[in-house]
Amino acid sequence: MAKETQTFTILARTPPYGSNRSSLLLDIALTSSIFEHNTNYVFMGDGVFQLLKGQDADQIKSKTLGKALKALSLYGIDNIFIQESSLEERSIAQEDLILEAKILNQNELKALIKGSDSVISL
Repeated sequence: MAKETQTFTILARTPPYGSNRSSLLLDIALTSSIFEHNTNYVFMGDGVFQLLKGQDADQIKSKTLGKALKALSLYGIDNIFIQESSLEERSIAQEDLILEAKILNQNELKALIKGSDSVISL
């Protein structure tokens, strides 16, 4: 009997610095991919700040999260999404982002979440 692949959807809602939530979600996503789960990574709310170009966390003696996010594709995580309204509310253009991602409207986001076996948000 073939093993059924699970779909995980990670909801990144927090800014890249100030807590460890963003790093923990990235660790969860990378771990899920190691176990060959389908992984969707969704940036929404203040989580879209994680994708901004020009991040430099050296001043706060932290690792720059944007550099780590670039490794997603190396782990086979190619389903990267951004909530459209989150970009609009923060006046962020796609050109300002370090990764290419599919923009989702509210209905598309709901469908993605509904089609997931597990949804993780911290």
